[in-house]
Amino acid sequence: MKKFIVGFTVVLMSCITAFAANDEHEADRVTDAGIVMKEILNIPDDIPQDLLDKAECVVILPSVKKGAFGIGGSYGRGVMICRSGEHYRGKWGAPALYALEGVSVGFQLGGQATDFVLLVMNPKGAKSLLSSKVKLGADASAAAGPKGRTAEGATDIVMNAEILSYSRSKGLFAGVSLEGSTLRSDGGANEKLYGRKLTAREIIRDGKVGIPPSARELVSLLDSKSPVNKSDPKSLE
Repeated sequence: MKKFIVGFTVVLMSCITAFAANDEHEADRVTDAGIVMKEILNIPDDIPQDLLDKAECVVILPSVKKGAFGIGGSYGRGVMICRSGEHYRGKWGAPALYALEGVSVGFQLGGQATDFVLLVMNPKGAKSLLSSKVKLGADASAAAGPKGRTAEGATDIVMNAEILSYSRSKGLFAGVSLEGSTLRSDGGANEKLYGRKLTAREIIRDGKVGIPPSARELVSLLDSKSPVNKSDPKSLE
């Protein structure tokens, strides 16, 4: 009986340690997303402020690598974070973990680790990402985002897109097309981060969890850089 208790205790401690390690790994992903966002927003010719101010959500995917998922494909993990409130008019809330998949991304990366930032520009785009796996360009309109202090001169295609995407690789920052790639909620990772099964909608829209310590810097950064949603109020209803 004593041997059984000792053995059970060892197994139990191993499981707790493994869970803690997984939780730490997911927390690192959230922290990395905050670092990437901070660095990109400090680039002189970065994401136009007027676009960031009109974004309902932001998706940040650090260090996506070609060949990380399947032959010739790519696989990236990161976070999606949205403004709180019924009509996305509140402060930035808790993040949900997301995954990016797609062969088309792999060709663009050229074998280099690349950071991606996606702006979700209207509630329709946010709803799509919160509801199911989304193919960019098919399930949600997507375009390479313009750079600079403002979005003046951007084409109608860009201005009407539901999702605008940017990339950074080897210090080069640019708008990039991610059409054909897919974004989905990473359910297993969210469970590890928050300690229970939650949908992306429960995390982001229903407010069933608080902001984890690993996300505080990211949330604080966005609250500072873009505290108010400046979208046309009618577009948010």
